[in-house]
Amino acid sequence: MRPLLAQAGAELSMTLRRGESVLLALGIPVLLLGFFSTVEVLPSTAGDEPVAFLFPGILALAVMSTAMVSLAIATGFERQYGVLKRLGTTPLGRPRLLLAKTMAVVAIEVLQLVVLLAEAWLLGYRPTGTHILAAAVAIVVATMAFAGIGMLLAGTLPALTTLAAANGLYLVLLLLSGMLIPLEELPPGLAGVARLLPSGALAEALRAALAGSVVPTRAWLVLAVWAVLAPTLAAARFRWE
Repeated sequence: MRPLLAQAGAELSMTLRRGESVLLALGIPVLLLGFFSTVEVLPSTAGDEPVAFLFPGILALAVMSTAMVSLAIATGFERQYGVLKRLGTTPLGRPRLLLAKTMAVVAIEVLQLVVLLAEAWLLGYRPTGTHILAAAVAIVVATMAFAGIGMLLAGTLPALTTLAAANGLYLVLLLLSGMLIPLEELPPGLAGVARLLPSGALAEALRAALAGSVVPTRAWLVLAVWAVLAPTLAAARFRWE
């Protein structure tokens, strides 16, 4: 356990020392939640307070930024510089290296949840009848899906290409997944595609769970498919050097 915990601590420390990772994990979600909750620029959200609509979507964005974008970029450069190859041949081993990365991602997600929940509370968010277990399960399953996508990018593309692809995908999913803009405001065809994306399914699942409603079966199915498909592809295509 000692090598595993040491590597997990190192992964967490390195992530928090990288300015771009902190910006993605905390800076952008905090700014988006604060800005769009106080400035009336978004379409109507069926009578809900803006923060009540935004918090689940911003939480989904935070999960995506950590489990997909930050993981992909960091792993891509570690692969390019030969760090993964060297760590994989140490007594730590490749399985525990991947587990250490997973533990660091989970730790950052917990930090994101605490910070965003505190901000939302200050903005007047008061959840009632929240299905905490459903929300937690949705985050775990989505983390598997996003991490699979991130590792697929990092394990198959050059580091700089991974950087561009991960950031580009982040922006596309931010705009098309119902995180900031209700899916009802999108063209029907585009909204249908958004519901099939892991980001759209996570935002929908969190919005339902945090409002005390039943999470749609479609959202669970979409998350489950991505959580199986993305890691499977990543495992099959990943190159350690």
